[in-house]
Amino acid sequence: MESYGIISLLPIFIILILAVSTRRTLFAMCAGLTVGAAILAGKNGGFVDSWFHYAYKSMSNESMQWIVLIVAMFGMLIVLFERSNAVSDFGFWARRFVKTQKQSMVATAILGIIIFIDDYLNNLAVGTTMKGITDRLGVPRTQLAYIVNSMAAPVCILIPLSSWAAYFAKLMESQGVTVHGTGMGAYLRGLPFTFYAYIAIIICFLQIFGIIPKLGQIRKDYAHYEKTGSVFPEGTDQEQVDAEMNVAEPGEDDRPRPWNFLIPLAVMIAATLAAGTEVLVGSTAGVITAFVLYLIQRKMSFRELLEACYDGIVSMTFVMILTFLAFAVQQLNVDLGLANFVIEVTKPVMKGAFLPMVVFLVCGIYAYATGCFWDLAAIILPIVIPLANAMGVDPILASSAVFSGACFGSNTCLYGDGVIMCAQGSGIKSIDLMFASLPYAGMSAAATAVLYLITGFVM
Repeated sequence: MESYGIISLLPIFIILILAVSTRRTLFAMCAGLTVGAAILAGKNGGFVDSWFHYAYKSMSNESMQWIVLIVAMFGMLIVLFERSNAVSDFGFWARRFVKTQKQSMVATAILGIIIFIDDYLNNLAVGTTMKGITDRLGVPRTQLAYIVNSMAAPVCILIPLSSWAAYFAKLMESQGVTVHGTGMGAYLRGLPFTFYAYIAIIICFLQIFGIIPKLGQIRKDYAHYEKTGSVFPEGTDQEQVDAEMNVAEPGEDDRPRPWNFLIPLAVMIAATLAAGTEVLVGSTAGVITAFVLYLIQRKMSFRELLEACYDGIVSMTFVMILTFLAFAVQQLNVDLGLANFVIEVTKPVMKGAFLPMVVFLVCGIYAYATGCFWDLAAIILPIVIPLANAMGVDPILASSAVFSGACFGSNTCLYGDGVIMCAQGSGIKSIDLMFASLPYAGMSAAATAVLYLITGFVM
């Protein structure tokens, strides 16, 4: 595929610079897409046709459509939880068990491990479940989101029943990397070498227990809470704060019913597992369960339930638009030949014992810059595995380095679907979550690179 060389980096640089300087992710994404469309205008019949070409490509992408449907279902479920007071009932009930900041953060991390099926489900469900509890105890939303985000993709990679494991195992099998005739066998053998996932989880727990200090955005937000009593990052729109905090508490004579929250959540997880980790089926089952449950109890009228579902979809409009732009930019990067350019530049240093470390660093940087995680693995594995075989490096180790890089990108890319959904579930902006996660993800990445270097020489 044709590559535009160093020019292919321009849209990504524009997105990152504008997102950081203006803290307006949608504006940054539109600007990056516009510049990329202008670069490729000659190929696509002019600038206007070029811009809409990538808009159409995004809208017709089945993965984008799938994500929009999932986001819509979660939007409905979240608003149903809020308007039926299921969230406040659960939070009121949980107070007897979770009484300190540290306990609330540990509970968040443990819930993130329990919901291992898919990172989308994890990112949206855990934040939605825990934010009422952590708010009451004075845990900043960025701290909550960092914990949720640090558990989501790493846990999904490490538990072989997840959607990540199933996808990556299939990729390995398609490239001829198998153990006992299956890609899953090879994936299981490579799990001990998926270093980033282990280290990210360990660092998260060390940060929760105060062994690693609060850094960057999280430290700033703790200071902001001490000064103002607000758990939201400084500069958060008041309208967003009011919407997030508009949760009714049960009266003294009301008995909280945690089951109105837990039953739809349990049904959602069970249906997802029963459907072979299909989150769309699970989220739909959760919405239907909540709808019927609240209607039977007369907590809401039929009309109010329908209005809640509609408002839930509307509440996810920002996420849907951001997802649309993210997929348009991803297709733009494909046509610019960005992956080919990065691979060609880094191939000279992909040698022998250094291969696993270089593969991890290249994949991590590429995933962070582009928001491609599963696509990244599909693009780079057919290149990395033959290189590993030719250099006498274990292809399972090299594949694990690719998966670690994808996991790092999922934790840090501000317009990656994992960060977008985690930020939405936790009620903050993607840019705030990126800044909260980067110091700790950077530590994890540095330690991972060292381990891949050592392992490359030892194996």
